[in-house]
Amino acid sequence: MKKEILFAHYPKANVKRYHELLGAFSNLDNAWNAQFSDFKILGWKDSTINDFLDWKKTIDEDKLINTLESEQIKCITREDDDYPSLLKNIYDPPFCLFVKGSLKNITYPLAIVGPRKYSTYGKQMAQDFASNLAKAGFSIISGLALGIDGIAHSSALDIGGKTSAVLGCGINKNNIYPSCHKQLSEKIIASGGALISEYPPNTLPNKYTFPMRNRIVAGISLGTLVIEGAEKSGALITAQCTLDYGREIFAIPQNITSPTSTGVNKLLKTGAHFVTETKDIIEILNLSEILEVTKTIDNSVDSHSTDNKILSTMSKEPMHIDIIVKKTGLNSHTVSSTLALLELSGKIRNLGSMMFVISI
Repeated sequence: MKKEILFAHYPKANVKRYHELLGAFSNLDNAWNAQFSDFKILGWKDSTINDFLDWKKTIDEDKLINTLESEQIKCITREDDDYPSLLKNIYDPPFCLFVKGSLKNITYPLAIVGPRKYSTYGKQMAQDFASNLAKAGFSIISGLALGIDGIAHSSALDIGGKTSAVLGCGINKNNIYPSCHKQLSEKIIASGGALISEYPPNTLPNKYTFPMRNRIVAGISLGTLVIEGAEKSGALITAQCTLDYGREIFAIPQNITSPTSTGVNKLLKTGAHFVTETKDIIEILNLSEILEVTKTIDNSVDSHSTDNKILSTMSKEPMHIDIIVKKTGLNSHTVSSTLALLELSGKIRNLGSMMFVISI
């Protein structure tokens, strides 16, 4: 077993310590055979050195192998051919990944993220964008969390698309978090996707593992679409990682009165790509000639006629977005994005609770 895989099981292992060991010993094989005095060059405290050496004595390699095999978990390192190339190119890639399922279908990966507590609008946008992006050929990447993450995964699966999840915990069956997404995780694998983590089996999630998970979501993807998110939400952590890695950030129009919009609106102010349909993302990523944009993506509707169709159904009486969708016959994504633009132009007013009135 590669020493990277063994080191990943060390409770205090992280990318920083991994690079410290490489810097001092050239490779982990040398570090594994080093004595107490050899570790002094690292500047580690004596207690830290003793902790690592004591832990190393407790390793039961056969037991680790049996656990991985019984759970059908594969371990890959950065030297392996199937290590995701985009992830390998970030400045702090995991030195080891635990994978359940297949990485072969992570082609044109795009992250979709958002809060656990979402609005009706956020749910609609996550469903529409995830399904349309999956139809166009993207592999949807998210974190299997409650809320927008789960909606994005499920929406991709519902249309037969590909999706993979990055977890902030071990990916063995009885350790999936949240436990209510255990069935969803099994569907992801069955559909040809993968569960991915830098944490070994039985690792429980905590407040530190989720931000580390978010960096992998960003690093493995061509870009990140932020559906909703307050300024201090996990979605914004993923967005910041995306920017740090030089990848593209996409955001959709938001209701400025919604508490779940503050982070996204800030992203839009600071340069995130303003997108209202799947075609926008494809064009920004220069993938128009590569991805086959299917007829199911609603790109053919003329924007002017769409505006008029929506405006003609509205009046001075408040109308819910679901009624507008029903009356116009347009899909919810087209209606939602058009309403946002009409609001920006002053032609309609958003009364909150997905209620709108005409103002012209």
